[in-house]
Amino acid sequence: SNIEEGELKKYLVKQGYNDILIGKAIHGLKTVANDSNDALYEKNKKVYELLIAGINVQEEPSKPSETVKLFDWENFENNDFAIAEEVTYQGNHEKRPDVVLYVNGIALVVLELKRGSVDIGEGIRQNITNQQDRFIKDFFSTMQLILAGNESEGLRYGTILTPEKFYLKWKEDINDNSRLPLYKYLNKICSKERLMELIRDFVLFDAGVKKLPRPHQYFGIKRAQPFIDRKESGIIWHTQGSGKSIVMVLLAKWILANYHNARICIITDRTELDKQIRDVFDNAGEKIYRAKSGGDLMEKFAATSPRLMCSLVHKMGERGEKEFEEYMRDLKEKDIKIHGDLFVFVDECHRTQSGKLHSFMKEKLKKATFIGFTGTPLLKKDKKTSQDVFGSYIHTYKFNEAVHDEIVKDLVYEARDVDQEITSQPKIDAWFEKKTASLNEYQKSLLKKKWATMQNVLSSKDRLQKIVNDIEFDFGVKERLSSQRGNAMLVAKSIYDACRYYELFQSSSLRGKVAVVTSYNPSTRDIVTEDNGEATETQKESIYNTYDRILKDVNEQAGKSKAEVYEDWAKEKFIKEPANMKLLIVRDKLLTGFDAPSCSYLYIDKSMKDQGLFQAICRVNRLDTDDKEFGYIVDYMDLLDEVNGAISVYTSELDTENFTKEECQVLMKDRLKAAKKRLEDALEKVALICENVLPPKGTEEYINYFCGNTEIESDLKEREGKRMKLYQAVVSLVRAYANIAGELTEAGYTKQEIERIDEEVEEYIKVREIVKSASGEKLDLKTFEADMQGLLDKYVNAKPAEVVQSFEDMTLLDIVVTYGIHDAINSLSSVIRSSNPAIAETLENNVRAKIIKDHLIDPKFYSEMSKVLDQLVKERKENALEYEAYLEKIRKLIDDIKRGTADVLPPSIKTHALRALYNNLGKNEQLALDVNEAILDSRRADWRGNLAAENEIKKAIYSIINRVEEVNSLFEIVKEQKEY
Repeated sequence: SNIEEGELKKYLVKQGYNDILIGKAIHGLKTVANDSNDALYEKNKKVYELLIAGINVQEEPSKPSETVKLFDWENFENNDFAIAEEVTYQGNHEKRPDVVLYVNGIALVVLELKRGSVDIGEGIRQNITNQQDRFIKDFFSTMQLILAGNESEGLRYGTILTPEKFYLKWKEDINDNSRLPLYKYLNKICSKERLMELIRDFVLFDAGVKKLPRPHQYFGIKRAQPFIDRKESGIIWHTQGSGKSIVMVLLAKWILANYHNARICIITDRTELDKQIRDVFDNAGEKIYRAKSGGDLMEKFAATSPRLMCSLVHKMGERGEKEFEEYMRDLKEKDIKIHGDLFVFVDECHRTQSGKLHSFMKEKLKKATFIGFTGTPLLKKDKKTSQDVFGSYIHTYKFNEAVHDEIVKDLVYEARDVDQEITSQPKIDAWFEKKTASLNEYQKSLLKKKWATMQNVLSSKDRLQKIVNDIEFDFGVKERLSSQRGNAMLVAKSIYDACRYYELFQSSSLRGKVAVVTSYNPSTRDIVTEDNGEATETQKESIYNTYDRILKDVNEQAGKSKAEVYEDWAKEKFIKEPANMKLLIVRDKLLTGFDAPSCSYLYIDKSMKDQGLFQAICRVNRLDTDDKEFGYIVDYMDLLDEVNGAISVYTSELDTENFTKEECQVLMKDRLKAAKKRLEDALEKVALICENVLPPKGTEEYINYFCGNTEIESDLKEREGKRMKLYQAVVSLVRAYANIAGELTEAGYTKQEIERIDEEVEEYIKVREIVKSASGEKLDLKTFEADMQGLLDKYVNAKPAEVVQSFEDMTLLDIVVTYGIHDAINSLSSVIRSSNPAIAETLENNVRAKIIKDHLIDPKFYSEMSKVLDQLVKERKENALEYEAYLEKIRKLIDDIKRGTADVLPPSIKTHALRALYNNLGKNEQLALDVNEAILDSRRADWRGNLAAENEIKKAIYSIINRVEEVNSLFEIVKEQKEY
């Protein structure tokens, strides 16, 4: 069980509880843990709350209730720890987790172990499968950590319902190489104190997802705890996308749990960040009060509640930032009273704009402890103010560390130039003179200056249209954007440009999948002076009219304007439905604190620099599906120096006593350089996989290395890992090649190098095909990559005779039966077709794979077919058959296998199931018909896996056959028949 009553009772007796309280507490825990009405997430969450807080029970109605504590969280050694190996759990199907860790008789950790030669993913997938309804889901109702490991890859950790790609690696004491990583990190994570601490302080239930900390989050909080103990301020610098909000929630929970007089206020300086922080805490079950105004916040400081608050930082300056100085002078005469110990968390604490406000807060809230959070290192110009307010760094987790740990994606930079030229200066001059005839020279000069600025030149419709065309082209050809999984953001230099971009995209293929999100909220006040004809007002009218069209069918909601409702809709669709919201056009909004894993490209058409630029480009560095390999930055403003400087400026101005340049450096990769390196790495990887193939590295040598003796199933099984690595490496190579195939010269390759690369890519594709065919594994390339065929057709193999797959998803056996043996042979590669033995082995191994796969459906028939195949192979190898005679015999064998019989069947044996019964009941026609009828009469709906229903079918068969052993073997065949 996941709750061993005897062990739990023994522990509770030691703690001094009587039998009545113990019995009621255990009953209460098991009731929650075994509640069949709750999904696993809800059940696990309820159990967790009982594990942490204890169970309230009443000994008898006349007595007050008591809390029975299931663990001693303060003195961890006071708990009873146990390890159980191969725990057999009876669920819908019996399962045996390898290792289970129990504390006080309650299962808290499960560990699946694999041999070093077996991929660690198998252990992870086994854990995931075990949590399904049809297996042992209920066993996981108490589980907190779920581990998988092997000696070659180490250890991965997750919790209930964690998808495979989110199983994490621990990282600690990286210079300690005294043990294999598996044992090193099992000792770290599962030491008694660490395990109990992780469960108590670092588990988060976040809007339907149970989460555990990444190592940098755990150590960030551990480093912060002594600061909190000393009431010392400091800064936590965790790079963009690494989960600062989670750190805030976990640290706040720890403070509130350990300091009963503590109050926490979380300060942000942008509305969307304020809302995001509130949502994160609400999702985690922590009630947070959102201050309505600066005055409201001050009142709450003086009151005894709430304990957890959030506010916009500019609410400290209630009348807005323009009147902030005056407001500060007014408040200097007033005292702000604080009840309890106030801890102030300030998000994005690096902002220069907020420095004065932070300083003022520090001055007025003298007894408060300030913890600053930032995703970027502090610039020298911000540093003094920030460190005066917040103090020193508590913990850092830098961009390059996050990329190395695969927590965020690295960034690729590409500058694109949109040339502009004046096509007819005389016409422009003539138009200007005519329109300004009534103005004096000074007025004309002012007007020329106003409209000759770079801002307006860069906003010409022709230029914007070219950028729209460029982005639309990317959505057609860039793998990540053309899929249903990736989308992009476009940063415009003004609200006017953002609206013009939106209108232009309405005439593109992205129509209906584009939204514009800015700070603009339409009001008729914006266009009251439109009739004076000034160009700036015309821009306002254009903005107003665009928003008027966008918001026409949007309804206001309580506390939200139409624009706010539309923005929330666009953001949610962008995050949750990337296929239906491909592009967000923004100006300043969503460039900080907006996390959309699907966002893969950021198009920049706005001058940006320093932290603002760094935060913007980090919108595309979030992890997503495997096909997202980088975050791409496309720059239309020639910001290369600014992009490179967005981090290098920090490194030059950082306190060199604390950080080295290398620690802080973010390498913005040139697109072609990155693509070139990716191609060369992919070529090298495939070459290493094929390195040990014996010369001359022909068809026979590749088959021997990756398949062994293709007639021996154990050889194929033993080399399966090698083949999988080859297949995946070639897929990666084709993708890398396709990404740069049209630009190999621009990437710096010579003509000879390009020819060599083309040949190598084509050769490795052929090798992959040979190995797949020889091993009898599925022919079509879509098994590994849905769009690989398109890439091959486009970049590698356009000759009709060399098409790798011309029969869509048909197997080789299907092609033989449908089109004939020679068409099937023609569907193979030229390398295989050039060798009669290679053709024969390919055909034989596809037949053998079919026999092995379908053997249980009709054991008698497939055993006979296997003998026929063995004899045919023997005759071929002994040269007892001419090639054409061999082909005719193999065709006949394939035809028999597809028909399911080598004989003429009685007319009554009409179905696949009847045929299987007939073959396995000594070809007794009447007996097969009687058993078939008995099965049809006795079967229930969904009988498979239902022991009682299965026994009814066995009983019906037994009434005809009367031999238990034969009934059991026949029943296994019955289970394989789809007709039943």
